[in-house]
Amino acid sequence: MQPHRKKQWCIRALTSGFLARMEIILRLYLLPYNPLKPVICFDERPCFLIGDRIEGLEMKPGQVAKENYSYTKHGSCCVLAAIEPKTGERLVHIRPKRRKKEFAKFMKSLAEKYPDATKIIVVLDNLNTHDFGSFYQEFSAEEAEALKDRFEFVFTPKNASWLNMIEIEFSALSRQCLNRRIPSMITLANEVFAYFKEREEKEIKINWEFSVETARTKLNKHYSKVNFLNEKYKKTN
Repeated sequence: MQPHRKKQWCIRALTSGFLARMEIILRLYLLPYNPLKPVICFDERPCFLIGDRIEGLEMKPGQVAKENYSYTKHGSCCVLAAIEPKTGERLVHIRPKRRKKEFAKFMKSLAEKYPDATKIIVVLDNLNTHDFGSFYQEFSAEEAEALKDRFEFVFTPKNASWLNMIEIEFSALSRQCLNRRIPSMITLANEVFAYFKEREEKEIKINWEFSVETARTKLNKHYSKVNFLNEKYKKTN
């Protein structure tokens, strides 16, 4: 989706429900760091596996030999990733698909990464695999219940992936690691794991500055459409 189209979708989606969910997430991001209740941003990104193929073109008398640059398709896979913005802690899985099974196993790995946390708060979208039912489908009821109790899911509004800070990480990953053709899942996994490991070791964090107060000012026309009383937040020169 092109950036301007994405923006149009967000504008059309600014209902009262959208604003409520947005403010919940914005307040969550500005909470002081609490190791017992880490705030994690999670999402998945499909990746197409593409290889190079060089084919010679038919030679013609009196002409220099030429090559045709094309590519081969090798299917696709999925990058599942999470980041704790305030510490730079990261977790990534590479899987052939993104089903309930993959989601449940990722969340189990995330819970193991934070053994001392009393509640792991995860910001994620409303994909149909992103629910506690995935735990019960993959694990025994006892294990699923124990895993479920470790988490609190906070869902982004529809068409608002920009509110999930993992998208910033995925954007950097696309520019610095996935900006070329990668033919196999093994090659992709090696490069993505190395990329995430380096950024985690450097403790690269995300400093989120978009607050509730900023939202009420910059998006005031949408707040005012929901309720005219919100006009008081409008910025005045």
